[in-house]
This record gives sequence, C-alpha cells and structure tokens, in this order.
Amino acid sequence: MSEFARYPSLDGLPVVISGGASGIGESLVRNFAAQGAKVGFVDIQADRGNALADEINASGQVAKFTQCDVTNTEAYQAAIAGFAASHGDALVLVNNAAHDQRHEWAEVTPAYWDERMGVNLKHAFFAIQAVAPGMIAAKRGSIINTGSISWMIMSPKIPVYETAKAATHGLTRAMARELGKHGIRVNSLVPGWVMTERQLTHWIDETAEAQIEATQALAGRVYPDDCSRMALFLAAEDSAMISAQQFLVDGGWANT
Repeated sequence: MSEFARYPSLDGLPVVISGGASGIGESLVRNFAAQGAKVGFVDIQADRGNALADEINASGQVAKFTQCDVTNTEAYQAAIAGFAASHGDALVLVNNAAHDQRHEWAEVTPAYWDERMGVNLKHAFFAIQAVAPGMIAAKRGSIINTGSISWMIMSPKIPVYETAKAATHGLTRAMARELGKHGIRVNSLVPGWVMTERQLTHWIDETAEAQIEATQALAGRVYPDDCSRMALFLAAEDSAMISAQQFLVDGGWANT
C-alpha cells in the first residue's frame, strides 16, 4: 500500500504536460498516469518520449506522446488539439517545459533573449490559450505553471532564465484573474534544487552538495516525485478553492 495520496478526482481526467520525457516532466507523466489520468505529453526528445508512453500504456495506464518543440506555437497547439481528440478536452495543464542553459548577461543577444523566452515562458501562455476554451465549457480546470526559486535566491549565470521564471508567477496571477470566474484555477509550482538527471550530470558536485546542506532547512534532497506530488494536489479537486498562488517545493531553502 502506497504511503502517498490517491486522488479519485484525477481518475480519467485529461491532462496535458509539456517537457514530459525526462526530469520533473517524466515524473509528472508517470504520477498522473498512475492516478488514472489520461495523459498527453510533448517533448523534443522523440525516443525517450515514445519509450515512456509505450511503457505506461503497456502497464494498462494511458499516455499519448507527440514529439514537439514548444517554441513552435502552431505545432504545440496542434499537439494539444490532438490530445483533445484522443482523450477529451484537457482539464489539467502542466506548463513544465523549460531549459536552464547558463549564459553571461553581457553576451546575450536579442535573438538569444527571444529564443530563451520561447523555451521558458511564451509556450505556457499559448498552451493556456489552447486549453482554456475546453475548460470554460466544462466550468472547471487546473493550470499549473512551473517556476523556479532561482530568481528568488539570485542564482548566477542565468539572468534570462530567471527573468522568465519570475514572469511565470506574473502569468499565474494574471490568468487566475482572467479564468477564475469560469471555475479554472491557476497556480505556480516552484521547485528548488531538484535531483534530476540533468542537474546530477551538469551541476551537482561537492560544492553544490555543501551549498544544499548549508541552505536547505530540511535534510535530504528534493526529487522529481516531490514536485509531482504537489502537482497532483493542485490538479485534484482537493485544491478546489486555491488559485493565484505559488507553492515552493525546495526543502525550505533559507533565503526564499
């Protein structure tokens, strides 16, 4: 018997997740499918996305994968329409796709700025635009925008990423007001330093481990499933009267 919650309101619910083939996104796909949701997810990683969908479907759960670059708005909205044709209109959207590529502020060009905003912010708005009519018709829905504590703690070498992630909470607040009277809630899920494959490969070394030990209030590490369990709660009817908020899953990082 699992020690974690089961949410009956998620059973059979159509869910759309971006960036779902790896990291936090993969965890989201697995956790929503395990709740009985009908998951549609996109990612640029075709092999990983197809393998994940095949594994989930073979287990008797439901997942549909479409290879897609979320910076191509037309293609992404078409993928969302394809999920709706298969599963019904999305009643949960998790805007998860992002990329924390390091960069020097003095070297940022207008083209790089636009490309990074496309990866980290723009797609979230246009995904909301795509799913909102179906949610409005159903008079319910949950939209979860993935943020980051990076801008709160002033992490170095990612100023454009931090700008996009700070703006994500502005998007959450704005769309919570725009959509709330239709029964749609919009919240931000804000991870701390999560032990994903990318983080472990690129950034987690002895110095990083020491920083986490010194700065997190809780012992241990934050893992993708910790973020997913918050997303499940925000998607379920258990959070029916919660909107326009940001929920930090960061182990109690000291200066957030």
